[in-house]
Amino acid sequence: MSIDVSNITKTYGEQKALNDVSFKVSNPEIVGFLGPNGAGKSTMMKILTTYLNASDGSASVNGFDVVSKKKEVQQSVGYLPEHNPLYLDMYVREYLQFNANVYKVEKSRIEDIIELTGLTPEAHKKIGQLSKGYRQRVGLANALLHDPEVLILDEPTTGLDPNQLVDIRNLIKTIGKEKTVFLSTHIMQEVEAMCDRVIIINKGEIVADKTLSDLRQGQEQVVIVEFDYRVEDAFLLKLPKVKSVKNTQDFIYEITFSTDEDMRSHVFDFAHDNELKILQLNQKNASLESLFRDLTS
Repeated sequence: MSIDVSNITKTYGEQKALNDVSFKVSNPEIVGFLGPNGAGKSTMMKILTTYLNASDGSASVNGFDVVSKKKEVQQSVGYLPEHNPLYLDMYVREYLQFNANVYKVEKSRIEDIIELTGLTPEAHKKIGQLSKGYRQRVGLANALLHDPEVLILDEPTTGLDPNQLVDIRNLIKTIGKEKTVFLSTHIMQEVEAMCDRVIIINKGEIVADKTLSDLRQGQEQVVIVEFDYRVEDAFLLKLPKVKSVKNTQDFIYEITFSTDEDMRSHVFDFAHDNELKILQLNQKNASLESLFRDLTS
């Protein structure tokens, strides 16, 4: 088992940041650790990476206890904290060489990691000259440098633009085919795009632990559409598999379908048949967002 957490509790004075938390993560697997701000996500990750000691309970990573085998845990884990700590005055290769020396990694590994993380076009620059997306890549490159079995990533996509998001998502998915990836986020789209399984934490306690396939069973889908004219709800209710219709604003409608099939083509055909123009047409998955909202509100 790559990560084994048993009855972990962490208190700060009278406040419990984590309360009797238990879960296991196998290899290879990408697990999303979800929760609202202040739920205990970062605290759990700091315990798993030996930066914090738990008040009670036990945890191991790659078979090493996080208290009695701290050095072994640190050597076998790649960690990208939420606030990526980088030496901005160092060049990309210089920074990775510095960390390679710490881990006693062969120099040839540096070029392999630069290529894997897509840093080649920017590798000649100082880190301070890089965009947020490329700085995240440097953090990931550093976390991967010593070829760890487990990657622990705290909010790895925060602050990235849409293009950067796609690149980092694809990189994490590629890594997750061979390694254990345990990542925290509060963005549902990131979970849908990358994860095999979801653990939801709220107020320091695990409130859900499910695979994505389990969450998709009986899944609902919401299509948000804006027409150029008002449409009676009764007409939209005739669309196949419609559960409900809500006119949210002016000519904008939220149509809930009782299926995980992409129903946007049906909405498009409806508009075409009724000589309506579509000004926007978006799809969102209602199941995971609803579950998150219900469990953490």
